[in-house]
Amino acid sequence: MPAAPNPPEKMMFQLNLRRRGISDQAVLRAMEEVPREIFVEPADRADAYRDSALGIACGQTISQPFVVAYMTEQLQLQMPHRVLEIGTGSGYQAAILSRLCSQVLTIERYRTLAEIARARLAKLGYDNIEVILGDGYDIPAAAGTFDRIIVTAAMEQIPEALLERLKPGGILIAPVGPHHGTQTLVRVTRTDAGFDRRELVDVRFVPALPGIAREL
Repeated sequence: MPAAPNPPEKMMFQLNLRRRGISDQAVLRAMEEVPREIFVEPADRADAYRDSALGIACGQTISQPFVVAYMTEQLQLQMPHRVLEIGTGSGYQAAILSRLCSQVLTIERYRTLAEIARARLAKLGYDNIEVILGDGYDIPAAAGTFDRIIVTAAMEQIPEALLERLKPGGILIAPVGPHHGTQTLVRVTRTDAGFDRRELVDVRFVPALPGIAREL
């Protein structure tokens, strides 16, 4: 197994996050504590702490560190929160979330990714994360409602049914836009008057597709 990144890489990783505007100390601490090198492909471990997205199985990606930190910061997490993630991928985002809230339910449409992430997270001791194989556009009714929702794949529009899973005062963050091109990161807050929508920054994510993948 390749050696873990040396301290200068981790220091530059943290410095870069701060330089780009990440200021929430709890988020920075979570980014420091979660071993990103465990969540990338073995061949990419030397690049785990570079600020770039990396490919993983099933044609998916692990988002660049800044985007992970930025989306997490925008959720304004508190320890009592229950969080839904759509798009488990490698499990890295779920691991970050788990350090900042009480429970994470993460849904993945690719069986291979769901199984790998479940085993990886269990081995690392992240026992407040539940990984399920499922359709991010059709959340099981039994899952209930959530304080926070994070979507880690591009949706052409946010489904009304997903917004209805937000508790009052809840926050949802998702990349919204065409599947092939640039999307806009959108933050939606559920208020007494309805849903307050705010556009944040441009991003690029793989598509969020309906259904469970028939293969992989």
